[in-house]
Amino acid sequence: MKLRAALMAASLLAIPLIAKAQPINGLYVGGGIGLNVLQDETVNHSAALGTPNTMAMFNAGYVGEVSVGYGLGALNSALSGFRVELEGNYIDNSMQSNNSGANPMLIKGSQDSYGALVNILYDIDPNKLGLNEHLFYPYVGLGAGYEAMNLAGFSETFVTSSRITSGGSNTVGGFAYQGIIGLSWPISAVPGLAVTTEYRMLGVMGPQGAYNASTVSGGHEVARGNLDFGNEFNHEFLLGVRYAFGAAPPPPPAPAPVAAPAPAPAPARTYLVFFDWDKADLTDRAKQIVAEAAQASTRVQYTRIDVNGYTDRSGSAQYNQKLSVKRAENVAAELVRDGVPKNVIDIQGFGETHPLVPTADGVREPQNRRVEIIIK
Repeated sequence: MKLRAALMAASLLAIPLIAKAQPINGLYVGGGIGLNVLQDETVNHSAALGTPNTMAMFNAGYVGEVSVGYGLGALNSALSGFRVELEGNYIDNSMQSNNSGANPMLIKGSQDSYGALVNILYDIDPNKLGLNEHLFYPYVGLGAGYEAMNLAGFSETFVTSSRITSGGSNTVGGFAYQGIIGLSWPISAVPGLAVTTEYRMLGVMGPQGAYNASTVSGGHEVARGNLDFGNEFNHEFLLGVRYAFGAAPPPPPAPAPVAAPAPAPAPARTYLVFFDWDKADLTDRAKQIVAEAAQASTRVQYTRIDVNGYTDRSGSAQYNQKLSVKRAENVAAELVRDGVPKNVIDIQGFGETHPLVPTADGVREPQNRRVEIIIK
């Protein structure tokens, strides 16, 4: 199969499943299967075999992998989005026959490999890509480890009618490294479950060790030696599933509308001041809103002014409680600077409770990072 056909197959695997995406915080498991395109490899013959080096070409094969990992945001909110995982894989590709009249005139056999790698990955927040809805999470990663290779049914037939065969009597291996680009498509009906589509480039440095081989001419063995393969480059296109343990269920649906209540006394005046993520300092716009609230307090009769601080659900509850209080204190201080008596201000912090927009744990929702100024 041509590389172009392989790329088309990978594109078909990337059809989205619409759902709300959630970052991974904590333990997860995953696995995938797909297409492996193995680039041509140099076949190095030892001098004892008495034949020149050749080039092996491969048919498209298959690849499978399983992994267990941990989302580091569960340890520290500053690490949200980062994951580390241990992966095991298996790859199998058969060789193409040349039949070209060149050396080797005919080549047969297959190569399978299996290995273990440690991967470090990062889930990219869709908001950073200008996407408003969390339909999916793109991610990138790097990995390193060890890959072992086996050779089966290998033979090379030359125009001189001599043949080199190898029984694959030993396993060779080498340092493996890879780059990963993927998309996860969470399934909203099952919190924590996601479909994944990935492209991986897996390289193996010149394997350490060689296969036993022999040269046969006229039906007789005329030489014994070794052969080995050069650097290996695999292009993997994977479709998989992943399950994160302890994922929060989706937020409940909004309550059904109810009939309007009877007219009530005039409501208290409320002002909302919003904050950047993990910040408690006031922006220029925030200061403008505080000034408007202070000015309004001079035009209405009131008994007190409530200043209530809130955060979104990223980070720990204990950290968010402290941050909400700090935000409320900063807004109260700005009100005092704008002429509001300090003794009429009541300051409270509610942390990540009472969100304007219900979200799952770990979601950075801008509308929930706020302070409410209520003039009563």
